[in-house]
Amino acid sequence: MNDLPIDQGTRVTLNFALKFDSGEVIDSTFEKAPATLEIGDENLPENFEAYLMGLKAGDRKSFQVPPEKGFGQHNPSNVQTFKRHEFSADMVLEPGVMISFADARQSELPGVVSRVEGDQVDVDFNHPLAGRTLTFEVEIIDVEPVATAH
Repeated sequence: MNDLPIDQGTRVTLNFALKFDSGEVIDSTFEKAPATLEIGDENLPENFEAYLMGLKAGDRKSFQVPPEKGFGQHNPSNVQTFKRHEFSADMVLEPGVMISFADARQSELPGVVSRVEGDQVDVDFNHPLAGRTLTFEVEIIDVEPVATAH
């Protein structure tokens, strides 16, 4: 085991779990193979990478992540109202159904139906974890320098 701290330019092998306050697991690698990522490669949101900085192989930590450092606060202006006829007739529209929209750049934008009333369908484009305080548990298995191409 080495003593290299996690920083820009390191490759990290770790187990992690993301949980709700209730302890319900959202995502975890503890029961599977560990994840390997390079700091800055956007595999982990930047805010979550910030929690890893300075940790070393063998460290095991648990962090409370407030919404501001996680997936942001729930933003009411990210809830849009559509008319029923704007969706295909055979589409099931009920709260909790996820629908993919194309945004202006034609990239995929997922939205979740939050309310259906008469001809109105409210779709929430906030991240599903927005507004939630999360627990981020990590176990650092290995930290190594990223080989730079010559």
